[in-house]
Amino acid sequence: MEKSNLVVVGGQWGDEGKGKIVDLLTEKADMVVRFQGGNNAGHTVVVGDKKIILHLIPSGILHSGKKCLIGNGVVLDPEVFCQELDTLQESGLSISPDRLKVSYKTHLILPYHKKIDGLRETKKSGQEKIGTTGRGIGPAYEDKVARIGVRAADILDQTFLRKKINNGLKEKNVLFKHYFEAGVFNPDDIMAEILPWTERLIPFLADVSAQIQQGRKNDQIILFEGAQGTHLDIDHGTYPFVTSSNTVAGNAAAGTGSGVFSPDKVVAVVKAYSTRVGSGPFPTELFDNTGAILQQQGAEFGATTGRKRRCGWLDLAVMRESVRVNNPREIALTKLDVLTGINELKLCVGYLYKGEQYDWPPQVENGLYDVEPIYESMPGWEEDLSQVKKWDQLPLAAQNYIQRIENDLEVKVAIVSVGPDREQTLVR
Repeated sequence: MEKSNLVVVGGQWGDEGKGKIVDLLTEKADMVVRFQGGNNAGHTVVVGDKKIILHLIPSGILHSGKKCLIGNGVVLDPEVFCQELDTLQESGLSISPDRLKVSYKTHLILPYHKKIDGLRETKKSGQEKIGTTGRGIGPAYEDKVARIGVRAADILDQTFLRKKINNGLKEKNVLFKHYFEAGVFNPDDIMAEILPWTERLIPFLADVSAQIQQGRKNDQIILFEGAQGTHLDIDHGTYPFVTSSNTVAGNAAAGTGSGVFSPDKVVAVVKAYSTRVGSGPFPTELFDNTGAILQQQGAEFGATTGRKRRCGWLDLAVMRESVRVNNPREIALTKLDVLTGINELKLCVGYLYKGEQYDWPPQVENGLYDVEPIYESMPGWEEDLSQVKKWDQLPLAAQNYIQRIENDLEVKVAIVSVGPDREQTLVR
């Protein structure tokens, strides 16, 4: 991290272990900036005997002296924000506004966003279900694009805030009453409900763009932290089974107001196998005993929803597209230790689709539902990796597995995680 701009993104469908990697890289950073998503993302960091799950606040907050910023590209639930402040305080970390800033331009998730999110999913059936977390993320982004969203700065003027909430409810209350056949919202009730949270949020508000600009002037190392994964990107993911924001590295500038820049390094975090939460195509998904082993040994439960994650083999075709849209210089490979004990490992090296071989995901909606994976087999290993600190301590089969990934993607695997703890990491 010798340069000033570093972007960390997920290379798959989220849950790749970004929290741990950001936590590791934050040691050399001065500032950590979250640039998209909301509390539909969960970053789990294990420090000693403590496991801390953060959904909104950048995981760099666990390092004293580091400044953490939440950018304009994020949608923020003020209730969850306050809950995370309390969780951190209970863990012995008291977070002051000097260390944590929220952009004035960050849009807020309000109670009616969460309500409409859940009701919509309930209305759907079968493959129509997106698998939303129900946290109001999508509806909040919709209001943003429709130009009726409530931004963090609006809470500074109660009269203006009520006017915006009333405006946002005009169409929604019609939907609640006549389409969903549910109760409607009263603006005054919303104001009263959110007041305790917004009062706590006010001291944290700041001009994040100016904070980043000043950091650059001071030659600070700035780490931009993404949420979810590349294939949940609203444009580049497996649409419509995606999130509501751009998760790729290029959004780091737009989502923070830091200006167009060429990051000195993009790190793509990739799990040594594939997982997915919720609905959507998943070509390498395993329904056999191997899938169960990955799920159990990897403790594959969503940090946000608690839902069991679907598990499958690593998909290099999916990863090629991740490399293409993010242009990472390095890969951080996580959960390599979970593959221990599996005698035969498989890598998806391409697809058969409509009678032709594809090296990339088909660029049509739900094309991945109709592909047949082409697999390449590699021998596994039996050795325990949990105490490995150096490359030459890895079993030869594990080294070969990593090098096969590097050779295909033409990107160096610079970090290898062999366990959940901060110390269980091999840096090449």
